[in-house]
Amino acid sequence: QVQLVESGGGLVQPGGSLRLSCAASGSISLYTMGWYRQAPGKQRELVAHITRGGRTDYAESVKGRFTISRDNAKNTVYLQMNSLKPEDTAVYYCNAQLPLTSTSRWGQGTQVTVSS
Repeated sequence: QVQLVESGGGLVQPGGSLRLSCAASGSISLYTMGWYRQAPGKQRELVAHITRGGRTDYAESVKGRFTISRDNAKNTVYLQMNSLKPEDTAVYYCNAQLPLTSTSRWGQGTQVTVSS
């Protein structure tokens, strides 16, 4: 099973941008890949996911601001985050889900802080 490593988090001002990357140790071509986030005191929530066929879906709160993409040749998934808001502050986690199975892998998370 793949192992996932997120990178690209950091501190950014409101209105700024960040790009998160999730590098997998093996092929992700069969997986639905997702980004989740968890803010302090809140439950982990889905931000966006992309199927192996390239279909995407987003949480309402990020539609029009975030874009998920995948590069199967590089075994990497990205989350481009624009027009960031303080409420986007959270630890962002990458997930790999093998469809129709219970196989699910998580990365260790990367902190995103949006503050002036």
